[in-house]
Amino acid sequence: MADSSPAALVAHADAAIVDLDGTMVDTLGDFAEALRRMLDELGLPGIAAAEIERMVGKGTEHLLRSVLAHVLQPLEPERLAAAVESHYPAAWSAYERHYLDINGRHSRVYAGVEEGLRALRGAGLRLACVTNKPTAFAVPLLRAKGLDGFFDHVFGGDAFERKKPDPLPLRKACEALGTQPARTLAIGDSVNDAAAARAAGCPVVLVTYGYNHGQPAREVPADAHVDSLEELCAAA
Repeated sequence: MADSSPAALVAHADAAIVDLDGTMVDTLGDFAEALRRMLDELGLPGIAAAEIERMVGKGTEHLLRSVLAHVLQPLEPERLAAAVESHYPAAWSAYERHYLDINGRHSRVYAGVEEGLRALRGAGLRLACVTNKPTAFAVPLLRAKGLDGFFDHVFGGDAFERKKPDPLPLRKACEALGTQPARTLAIGDSVNDAAAARAAGCPVVLVTYGYNHGQPAREVPADAHVDSLEELCAAA
């Protein structure tokens, strides 16, 4: 099925929920640097950025466990899970400290994001950022990149009992925005964003330049795919 027009989707929306990592900001450099420092502190082998990219999107807990499993994988399978869990508390403590120290220094706002957000606000839409990134990481990052002023609400991965791809964060964001899911456009970069939107009853637009666990975003069914959020400007 052909994509719908992004302009038509915006015209039928009262609000939009926007993902952060891979959608608005390329944070792979931040992840790589914080993880490099964490692994070095723990005396563990390093990991390539290309491997990290495939692990991003399901929250920090998933990311850290995936990284630990990757660097510890020479262990026998029956010992690997136990080793990951034994390292996890120290890994989380180190990662949180290092990420807060470097947050935003090795990341960049994707081209067209500010223009797209400005167009959505200009079209009268209320905006919320919903990300699996911890709130304590997300809010300072948006502020550092000058994007915080676009959003009425910011909900991190620890804001609710469950994270995307569960629909709960999107449903809660709709409640906060005072909008119905069917009239709330979800914008993201991955199959997790699409799955959460479908389950919540939101139309969904996927950007094609994000992470999506290393798979092409255009292979994920969505109401529209855009190469830049600036393509939403036609609706303003």
